[in-house]
Amino acid sequence: MKKVWNKNTIPYAIASIVLFAVLFCFTFPGRKDEAKRQAVQLVTFGDSVFGEVRDETAIPAQLSELLGMSCYNAAFGGTRMARADLEHRLDYAKDSLCMVGLMKSLWADDFGVQQTVRIRESNTEYFEETVDGLANIDFSKVELVLIQHGLNDYYSGTAISNEDDPYDEYTFSGALRTSLSILKERYPELRIVIVTPTYTWYVQDGLTCEELDMGYGFMEDYVTAELEVAEEFGVEVIDLYHDFLPHEKWEDWELYTRDGLHPNEAGRMLIAERIAEELQ
Repeated sequence: MKKVWNKNTIPYAIASIVLFAVLFCFTFPGRKDEAKRQAVQLVTFGDSVFGEVRDETAIPAQLSELLGMSCYNAAFGGTRMARADLEHRLDYAKDSLCMVGLMKSLWADDFGVQQTVRIRESNTEYFEETVDGLANIDFSKVELVLIQHGLNDYYSGTAISNEDDPYDEYTFSGALRTSLSILKERYPELRIVIVTPTYTWYVQDGLTCEELDMGYGFMEDYVTAELEVAEEFGVEVIDLYHDFLPHEKWEDWELYTRDGLHPNEAGRMLIAERIAEELQ
């Protein structure tokens, strides 16, 4: 049956609409605020060196304090610079969280793929919240991005480069080139700084990163590749590999790491202070 409106019912209809709008605003006061993007000055990308510890002793948290900058820690433990799955399966979860995967989503301004990822591994509980926060950052307000990767690429035997395709996302150098290209093209005023891996010990194997070759060279070969790509793109590098952690004796791994790979609290402080010093 067709509704018939007359001049007497119209004012009541208008009043009802206005009342609903007022009640909606009071009931959901945060709805408009939730749509606003988060403004931060510094975003850190990387692996467990930056991402494993999330408290005030974390390297990004200390950098925020030392530099006087708001900081968002977008590092995910266990991830690489490059994509990992050489079979190119679209359902491989961690590939969306590697550096080049995150940069592709940043370019598209859509982290929907990462927001659907559920990784059932230890020390990944913070992944979901971190992705949501990353998706909410207003990158036009970001002043500085730190890229700290290389340890997992080296230790997992990721190819360093592909002579036929310098932008191969399944190689360390190719993924770095792709990531830098996206950042520099999308945000040309952004300050980008690469942070190299530190010297590492593989305690269970009794080997150092100068002795362990996972198929494509030693840790220094990956650091050299970072330095070359950084020079190619004109971005800064903070070299934590050369002349940083003492390694004259095997036992030196206990000074600044908890297991030969991950920095302990003293190591995190040392790294944060060095990065802050270089940035300033």
